[in-house]
Amino acid sequence: MKTYSGTFLKKNGEERTMLFAYLEDLPSDYLANRIIGGSNEKTYPEGMKLVWDLEADNFRVFNFNKVIGKINEIN
Repeated sequence: MKTYSGTFLKKNGEERTMLFAYLEDLPSDYLANRIIGGSNEKTYPEGMKLVWDLEADNFRVFNFNKVIGKINEIN
């Protein structure tokens, strides 16, 4: 599984650094065990993407429109 580290500017102006994985890079069984009643897909504005936050062990939205620096692949 590929993991990434990136920092973006949140709506409130704070910086957020996140260690994350793209959902498409997660093993299907890993993801399936974490989706409860996942029949409703949500769409996000352009530049916003749902990712798996490895530190929070939960879904989070990463704002690619407000990236500070660059996103680094860890693996």
